[in-house]
This record gives sequence, structure tokens and C-alpha cells, in this order.
Amino acid sequence: MKKLIIIGLLFLISCKTAEKATSQVNIIKPVSVQTENCPENGTCTIELIPDKTIDFKTDEFGNLYPVISEGNKTVLKYTFSKKPIENVADSNYTELIYAELPSQISELNFENTALQTIKLHYGRLCFCKGESGYFPINNGVFKLSKVDENSIKIDLNFSVKKIPQIISEIHETVSLKSNATN
Repeated sequence: MKKLIIIGLLFLISCKTAEKATSQVNIIKPVSVQTENCPENGTCTIELIPDKTIDFKTDEFGNLYPVISEGNKTVLKYTFSKKPIENVADSNYTELIYAELPSQISELNFENTALQTIKLHYGRLCFCKGESGYFPINNGVFKLSKVDENSIKIDLNFSVKKIPQIISEIHETVSLKSNATN
């Protein structure tokens, strides 16, 4: 009877282990997709860049800037590019969101200051004197979950109180198979 119980427990443990192993998604190639949910006056893309890391350095003026280098993580890059106003100089406007994810992506859930665990940053690039640059996101919720073998769901709600922002949330499902780039 004891042997039967032990065998049963080992079977349950091995089933749980197998289930956990398949709950992760490995990003092998870079992925770039246009998003479904984007303000109508611009374009939005999500990129997943494997085998990289991201750090935010400070320039001589105290401003942050991203540096992506070789590594063992996956960098998430979200870009919103507003359509420039025709015949208006310096009307380019871009908002960026960066995060550093584990190389094997599974369920993630971070809130407020814990968002810096994944180096979550917001960038606003424009001719907006005193209101552009990169800023750590410390106010919000980031959730990532596996939808199936080839797609993940990204949910982000955040605010950066130092500057105005157009993008304050992302709710996208990203297919890792059909939209992979070389």
C-alpha cells in the first residue's frame, strides 16, 4: 500500500513538472508586430528582441537613455509614432516603452516599484522643451501571460507624472509564430 501511495505521489509530481515546463514560451527569433489598439493618428508596434539586455545610462546632463546589448534576456520595445503634421518642422512625436523580460517567458505580474524588476521605462521623444526623455515607470501594473504555444498577452496600465503622455495602457496579444522577423 505504501508503494502504491509513493508511486501515486511521484506520478502527480511528474505531471505537475511537465505542466510547468510547457507554461513557458521561448523567443528564439526577433518578433515585430503592429498592434491592434493604437491611437488613430499614429502607428504602434511591439518588438520582442531575444538574447539582449537593456540598461539605462545617464548622460552628462542627467538624462536617461537606453543601451541595448548582447545578453541572456528578451527586450520588449513598444513604439507609438504619431503621424507628423504636414509642412510643420519638428512635429515628430514618439512614445516608447522598454522592459527586460526573462529569456523564457512565463507569467509575470509586477506592480508599482516592483516594475523596476523588469527595468520598465517610458520614453517621450519630441520637440517638447523640458518634457521629453526616458523615465522609470514606478506607478502601474504590468501583466504578461501565455495564451498558447505561440502567443502571449501583454497588459500594462501606467502613469508617469513628470510629463504628459498619450499612451497609458497596452492590451495586446502577440503572436510569436506568424509575425516573426528574420
